Amino acid sequence: MSTENVLLKFAPEMHKNYLLHILNGKMPSYGSSLDTNRAVLMYFAVGGLDILNSLDSITDTRKKSIIDWIYSLQVINEKDLTSGFQGSTNLNTIENRGKNTLYKWAHIANTYACLSSLLMLRDNLERVDRCAIINSLKALQLPNGSFKGAIDGVESDMRFVFCAAAISHILNDWSGIDVELMVDFILNSISYDGGIGQAPELESHCGSTFCAVAALALSENLDRLTRAQFDNLRRWLLFRFDGGFNGRPNKPVDTCYSFWSGGALKILDAYDFIQQENNHQYVLMTQDRRGGFAKWINCVPDPMHSYLGLAGLSLMDFGGLNEMFCELNITKRTNEFLEEVQKTWM
Repeated sequence: MSTENVLLKFAPEMHKNYLLHILNGKMPSYGSSLDTNRAVLMYFAVGGLDILNSLDSITDTRKKSIIDWIYSLQVINEKDLTSGFQGSTNLNTIENRGKNTLYKWAHIANTYACLSSLLMLRDNLERVDRCAIINSLKALQLPNGSFKGAIDGVESDMRFVFCAAAISHILNDWSGIDVELMVDFILNSISYDGGIGQAPELESHCGSTFCAVAALALSENLDRLTRAQFDNLRRWLLFRFDGGFNGRPNKPVDTCYSFWSGGALKILDAYDFIQQENNHQYVLMTQDRRGGFAKWINCVPDPMHSYLGLAGLSLMDFGGLNEMFCELNITKRTNEFLEEVQKTWM
């Protein structure tokens, strides 16, 4: 798209500086509650820089230190089946360093975020204990086909179904999942209106719809949708566009759904139906003058909406951003690197 028609000026350099600020741990005080999920914040920062084609703004020394920090979060515990990656070093004390102790568990979302970040930083996953992670996935799947986030005390819903499918795809090993049971859970979560909820009988939501569609695509099961389900799903997603994307009917437009809704439409080959000359304008209106994107106009930017705003703009072929591989929520060039890494495992 020509930038001659842009009503609001896109500021990639400011966004790069904002993301580097986050990557260097300089979060405002309101972000203190996110400390246990620093791996996810890192994923948003590194992922945003990847979309901006600005990973070279991280020095090789700094990249190595980030990679080493990610590996410090790896838990290998075959006995309790809690292998994977933690969200931060909060529970890694002097006393339990190098040991498996109570609550020193991996979380499925952090495992996905860490694996994706390693790939973005061009690490070949050589130090990842792939077998231990796959074995631990088996302990997280529930009888209804969904997944819980960790071994105990956490939620279970469509978010973690996506994480399980993404981890299996990245590690090129689906033996840790009962795929048929997972697909049944997804199909049973399709609502009367055509969208998909977090679980059966729950309200359709674009976040859970993306997770479900991506999991079906990654496991090569999109064809399990009937023609009616496929058409209704695309129709429901297309109705989420109103100058920008919302996440549910009668809800306001929100920056993050430029990817959650848009990414699902891309996977379903229906994104072109909403192409308009100025469909990027809402996202740009949430751009902060110091960098980053916010959820809504005139709100404070945050790492998640900054990353997803950039991902959404990429889907619109706007601003010269790197193209997305929506199924994994990473760039296509990072997915190409993953494919090269996987060849070395054969």
